[in-house]
Amino acid sequence: MSNSIREMEDASFLLVVGSNTTETHPVIALRMKQAVRKGARLVVVDPRKVELVRYAHRWLPLHIGTDIALFNAMAHVVIRDGLYNTTYVREKTEGLAALEEHLKGYTPEYAAQVTGLSAEAIVQTAHEYAAADRASIVYTLGVTEHTCGTHNVQSLANLAILTGNLGRWGTGVNPLRGQNNVQGAGDMGCIPTDLPGYQKADRPEVRAKFEEAWGRPIPSRPGLTKVTAVDQVLKGRVKAVYIMGENTVVSDAHASHTRAALEAADLLVVQDIFLTETAQLAHVVLPAACYAEVDGTFTNTERRVQRVRRAVEPPGEAKPDWLILSELAGRLGYPMAYRHPSEVWDEVAGLSPILAGISYRRLEQAGGLQWPCPSGDHPGTPYLHADGPESGKAYFSLVHHVPPAELPDAEFPLVLTTGRRRSTYHTGTMTGRASGFKLLVPHELLEMNPTDAAALSIADGEEVLVTSRRGQVKVAVKVTDRSPEGTVFMSFHFPDSTHTNLLTSDARDLITDTPELKACAVRVEKLSGR
Repeated sequence: MSNSIREMEDASFLLVVGSNTTETHPVIALRMKQAVRKGARLVVVDPRKVELVRYAHRWLPLHIGTDIALFNAMAHVVIRDGLYNTTYVREKTEGLAALEEHLKGYTPEYAAQVTGLSAEAIVQTAHEYAAADRASIVYTLGVTEHTCGTHNVQSLANLAILTGNLGRWGTGVNPLRGQNNVQGAGDMGCIPTDLPGYQKADRPEVRAKFEEAWGRPIPSRPGLTKVTAVDQVLKGRVKAVYIMGENTVVSDAHASHTRAALEAADLLVVQDIFLTETAQLAHVVLPAACYAEVDGTFTNTERRVQRVRRAVEPPGEAKPDWLILSELAGRLGYPMAYRHPSEVWDEVAGLSPILAGISYRRLEQAGGLQWPCPSGDHPGTPYLHADGPESGKAYFSLVHHVPPAELPDAEFPLVLTTGRRRSTYHTGTMTGRASGFKLLVPHELLEMNPTDAAALSIADGEEVLVTSRRGQVKVAVKVTDRSPEGTVFMSFHFPDSTHTNLLTSDARDLITDTPELKACAVRVEKLSGR
């Protein structure tokens, strides 16, 4: 996130894209609602009629996978009608002329044909966004889980740069993280190209610094993404797999492909707090302590590093993740003599400029600090780019609309999109074990538009067979206008009864390897006698 959660309350315009915020990030949604109460305009861009639409000034129910056409058209209008921030563009950007030329074909009328929206709504939204004093873009996996996910984000960034909605309070481009410490994992170097603090491993001076600290050579070439690693296991090029805290065979797209890879591995190690579906395939299971049983830090979606304090002792043989890894490293011949997670943090902060000013002592006093925090007297950074883009200039991205990898056809006439519900969470590793949640949502549901259900003579609550090119599942139908015609929706919380990701496509974004979990072609069949 370029800005902070609390800043959303002070935004005068919120453009929320591909985010079912009230259900997946309910606390952040409270800030959005407060902004609306204070007079902010809220525009929700989502194919589904999510709960947040109730609070919106405008809902843009575009066709799935047409985000770039919409945002390119909005940028086209901003330039055509002279609405861009001339001072910001002149002083802090490059490439406006190239962008203007690139966007000539992205007229509101063209975008209307592609997205299913009206040209008038596109023009109005562009004008309102550009005119706002403080406009904030908020998005989640509905934007990134596409084959063009990276380009989706770049088309959004173009709008922020054009209008100067960057580097100021209540503005920015703000992705909401899908889990509680995803940001922290990235900060620590869990990215194939990076070492801790987003320092690029292909830079000799970066490698030299870490090699001196760690006493071992650092590879200069990037590592593999998880998706690529799964492919390489099936090709026999990766022999061992070590999975920490992820129920991979449930959460991965095209789950049967992932299961086949894990079953083919010479060694599968799973480190988790429960015996998940993935752990049941493992040769070795290492029992880990959960969040309430460890000391350490989490870094949340707004880059805020916060202390986590142990409430109870880990049960049985379970140990904190850092201790398991330290003991394993020692047995492999590389001693890690950490006595407390604070020592791990001190090492990372000493090697990462963006974290250098954050210590356990400051976290105890401050209750959390947002990086970059380069020195011990720095207060942390609520919003990024206050002095302009880090590289000196912001560059516009010339991206084109491309359709999803799998479009509906005569054999598979519907589009399946997946996501989460407030009353369930992810793969059910934890919430699936709590009986209270089962009272709220006892089983998976296929949300289906009334028109589509009527065409197939399917009644609410009936069980149907959903089939894609990769698999099929049985599921009960919930007839609702939350899903647009031609689109059905499922979560992936009930793998025992309805393994949704047996259906989803493993087509992926070629830049990040993110699978296209938000669009695949399916057919729905009524089960006779049910």
